[in-house]
Formats: sequence, C-alpha cells, structure tokens
Amino acid sequence: MRILMVGAGATGGYFGGRLLQHGRDVTFLVREKRAQQLARHGLVIRSTTGDADLSAPSTLLASELREPFDLIVLSCKAYGLEQAIRDIAPAVGAHTAILPLLNGMRQLDLLDEAFGAQHVLGGQCVISATLDARGVVQHLNQLHSITFGERDGSASPRMQAITEAFADAGFDSRPSHTVVQDMWDKWVFLATLAGITCLLRGSIGEIVAAGGREAALALLEECHAAAAAAGHAPAERVLQRARAMLTEAGSPLAASMLRDLQQGHPTEADHVIGDMLARADPTHAAGSLLSIAYAHLKIHEAGRVARQA
Repeated sequence: MRILMVGAGATGGYFGGRLLQHGRDVTFLVREKRAQQLARHGLVIRSTTGDADLSAPSTLLASELREPFDLIVLSCKAYGLEQAIRDIAPAVGAHTAILPLLNGMRQLDLLDEAFGAQHVLGGQCVISATLDARGVVQHLNQLHSITFGERDGSASPRMQAITEAFADAGFDSRPSHTVVQDMWDKWVFLATLAGITCLLRGSIGEIVAAGGREAALALLEECHAAAAAAGHAPAERVLQRARAMLTEAGSPLAASMLRDLQQGHPTEADHVIGDMLARADPTHAAGSLLSIAYAHLKIHEAGRVARQA
C-alpha cells in the first residue's frame, strides 16, 4: 500500500515515521523548508515508547505530485485543510482512500465536496506531540492511537488493507464500525475542553479551584445538545468519563488550543468551536457559553492578524 502522509509535523511526522520505521511505503507531502530539513537531518522521533532516527525519508512538494496513492492521511491543522485539498488533488485516483485525522466534522463535508464521499473515510487520532525548533518530533506521553473506518460501518476490502498496513506499526490502531460516532464523541469533549480552558485561560485543575466546575459542565451539556440535534448524542458512559475529566481537582489538562492562544498562534476555533455552534439549536445558541467562547477566540484571531499587518 502506497501511503501519502500530508504533513510531517508533530502528528504526521509521528504516525508517518512509525509506519516508515516498520517498513511501510510512506511518502511525506511537505513544504520546501520541511523537505530540506528532512533531507539534512532525517525524521527524528523522541518518545518514551521508543525513539526513531529515519534518514532521508521520501518527500514530495505539492508541485511534484504526479500519480495517485492508495491511501492519503491528512494530518494538517484545520486552518490548512482547504490548501491541503488543493495540494492532494493530483494524488487522488479512482481507488484512493482519504483518511482525515482532524478534530470535528467539517473536514468530511469539505472532502466530500472536493472528491466525493466514496473516497473519504472517518478517522481520528489521540496523541500529544510537538515539533521542536530543530524539527524533532517530541512525543509527550504514551498515548498514540488512530481510529479509522468506513462511515457506513462496513468491513470493506480497503478497510482490511489499511488495518493490515497499520497493524504492528509502532502505535495503537483501531478499525471501527462506528467511526462517525467516535468522531462526535471526541468532538463533544474537545469542544468543551477547548472552550472552557481558552475562555478561562487555565487548566482544568485551575478552573475547578477557581469555582468554574459548573461552567465546564454547562458547556459540556451545550455541546452534548448540539450532537444530539445532529443525531449523534454520546452515550452516557462517554459523558460520565467527560464529566470526570472536566471536573478533576488538580488536573493539568488543557486544550492545545489554549497553548496556541497564549503563544499568539492561529487556532482551530472555526473548526472546533464555531462549527459546533453552527450545529446547535439557534434558539439556544445566542448568549450560550459556546458562543461566548467562540467570540473570545475570534477576538484573539482578529488581534493576531492585525498585529501581523
């Protein structure tokens, strides 16, 4: 199976690197600066689960794409998705499968529109990783999983092929017959976590200590209601786990979006928070915590753009 990994940053570099380390046929679609960095220093992963030093991994620039791949894995940030869609077009053939690892659901709509739903799988990943100043992928804990599946829940031949390609490749892989619900479950939790930690500018432990426990639970209920309106309400066991994580005293948990906010970087506010708000009942959305969190993030983005002008 010929795999095109879109991006070689923290997420794409980690999962693509693990696949390459275990003998899979992986090519990285990257920008010129990253291509030069990988050519000089290789793809380097540092992790408590095992390091990897991969010299001269195969890379392509978008202008160099000439033929289709069997599987395209999208590991870009949400704000880079539209450019990625334009970049990968030459690599999408009649039998190409596209596996997006982005959070939320809007990526499915955009990919369906660009390439047709028959090409687009459901998927998500769980990992905490960052790319340091030297271009080294730093894996920050032991979580490293990809969940993937046909959106209709079927066990297709391409699902079997991807399952085999991902098996024993240095990370946890889980084929799922309920991948769309899995994606909604994660999105409800992530939108709540990002919304409350960005709005109150602190970790869950700090928010609980400051008396914000009920605000976190209220925001979770708003996101739950939006998912239920779309026909994808999380199961009670999923909500119980979310409530426990969002109210744990002393927890250092915070969304990566908060780090982006604090560092003056672009955020995935439109994709994670704004799209959830757009799917909520409009009669309840006005003045909701979700709408306030979204406004807060949009103010940050407007200021960031103004400072760069």
